[in-house]
Amino acid sequence: QVQLVESGGGLVQAGGSLRLSCVVSGRSISRNVMGWYRQAPGKQRELVAFILASGSTNYADSAKGRFTISRDNAKGTVYLQMNSLKPEDTAVYYCNLGLNYWGKGTQVTVSS
Repeated sequence: QVQLVESGGGLVQAGGSLRLSCVVSGRSISRNVMGWYRQAPGKQRELVAFILASGSTNYADSAKGRFTISRDNAKGTVYLQMNSLKPEDTAVYYCNLGLNYWGKGTQVTVSS
């Protein structure tokens, strides 16, 4: 059974940083695209960033220059380093494996 468990969310002031982690069990991540998505209250889930098996990355415009996605295949873990956080980054952040599997999410709240 494939499981994705996110952690690292919390409450932070604007301008602060958080590092999210997603640990995958039940399947190797080395050949899969991994992504971070977020969903704010009343809004649709949106892509934040993804990283290909090759290590190539892509970011939403809102994340460029502030967020960094990375992966450690040996640990089955993908990270999202978030800097210069803004109140509009407040959302539940979800990890995705191969466009098929989802974690339950971790709450990020940025206060102004």
